Amino acid sequence: MSEQRRYKQLASTRALKKTMTRYYALSSYHRFWGKPLRRPLAWVTSGAPVELLRSFNIHPVYPEQYGAICSTNKATAGLCQVAEAAGYSQDLCSYATSHIGSVMQPALAPMNGLPKPDLLLACNNICGTVLKWYEALARHFNIPLFVVDTPFLPDQLTDHARAYVLEQLKDITASLERLTGRRLDREKLAECVALSNEVVTLWKEIREFCRARPSPLNGPDLFIHMAPIVVLRGTRQAVNYYRILRDEVQKRVEQGVSAIEGEKIRLVWDNIAIWSNLFKFFKMFSERGACFVTDTYTGGWVMELAPGDPMESLATTYTSIFLNRSPEFRARQIIDLVKEYNADGFVMHSNRSCKPYSLVQEVIRKRVMQETGVPGLVVEADMADPRSYAEEPVRNRVQAFLETLS
Repeated sequence: MSEQRRYKQLASTRALKKTMTRYYALSSYHRFWGKPLRRPLAWVTSGAPVELLRSFNIHPVYPEQYGAICSTNKATAGLCQVAEAAGYSQDLCSYATSHIGSVMQPALAPMNGLPKPDLLLACNNICGTVLKWYEALARHFNIPLFVVDTPFLPDQLTDHARAYVLEQLKDITASLERLTGRRLDREKLAECVALSNEVVTLWKEIREFCRARPSPLNGPDLFIHMAPIVVLRGTRQAVNYYRILRDEVQKRVEQGVSAIEGEKIRLVWDNIAIWSNLFKFFKMFSERGACFVTDTYTGGWVMELAPGDPMESLATTYTSIFLNRSPEFRARQIIDLVKEYNADGFVMHSNRSCKPYSLVQEVIRKRVMQETGVPGLVVEADMADPRSYAEEPVRNRVQAFLETLS
């Protein structure tokens, strides 16, 4: 059976391309919207409280999401080599090195690189590398860098941790008021928080449709269609897009349409996608009737912002991101997904670049296998750099794993 018959692309992909094209077009020409300090552009980390920036009319751009674009456009290796020639280690995050390479030689990068920022906002709830990455960017551009330090949560969020992050957000707010020359618009902040929650509700509903058998979506669908919830959180555009996607996925479920024709095996994915080989990698599974019905990565954006005061809500939610939690919390997350989605097994991407995501995977794998009774496979690669992906060893391990499930 051909791969074209195996995999059914979503019609919503056209709306996705339109949405993302418009976003990057607006990013490139943001300075035409007004004077730079009236409409600043910020580079931000994916786990940063972007709603606060939007309330100041600051346009956010995401170098990590751009790192995925570089990889799917086969530009990562060359851009990393540019950064490595300047002294950056190959052992660093490939998102960081490829993005730094795009800053050094934008002609080698998709869209000739990202538009230059007026300020930077980094939050370490997902990764410690972002701090040094953004410090290097701040020195290069000689622009302000704001950092949100979220304490690691070995158990539940404490009042002390929430208060610690809240004070930082208040300090950043005061700095943004001085930078932009305008006061915080609390009504707009509340509106952005409400829109983010609406987007999260839609994304959660879309993911939960995959509990159906057969699943209406496969892993690549989730990875590709997560883009707006990353870069357009807190906007009406994101809400409009996910309503389109939700309606199509719901229709698939009602009609019994499956993402993978002849679905036989249901799997859970852990970690970031292998962007450089996205469809080629997942074809190893789909050609044998295996479908990735859910994952931990895109599930990182299903956390609703806590109710109450918007600033306290930001402090609570962004401190509680799943990568800022204990191995026990993360193991329970996968156990619940295996059970709720009736999965036959799970696959963990041991991601060279994303050490916080990957270092404790073996502990988590053993715990999940013990409690669920389903097998778990670990594949070694990198989220963006194709130089760390060896296809034949991966293929051999995937085939052996799927044979145990057939």
